[in-house]
Amino acid sequence: MEAKDLELIEKYGAEDPELRALWEQHVVYEKLLDKVETKSFLSPTETQEVKELKKKKLAGKTKMQSLLDKYRNLEA
Repeated sequence: MEAKDLELIEKYGAEDPELRALWEQHVVYEKLLDKVETKSFLSPTETQEVKELKKKKLAGKTKMQSLLDKYRNLEA
């Protein structure tokens, strides 16, 4: 995530619960993915978990980016 995006999350996260929740969820998914992907071998179940986590993380990031776009326009 870019530094500018992180600044916007920090600035508007306190007043926008959806943005804050999406960011917290993004961080959790990232930590889970890091933990699973450090293994040298993944079982089929773990491989499926990784795919699902990546999909959820991407969906959340897409929503978060649309909110950040709104805040970028406010500051422009």
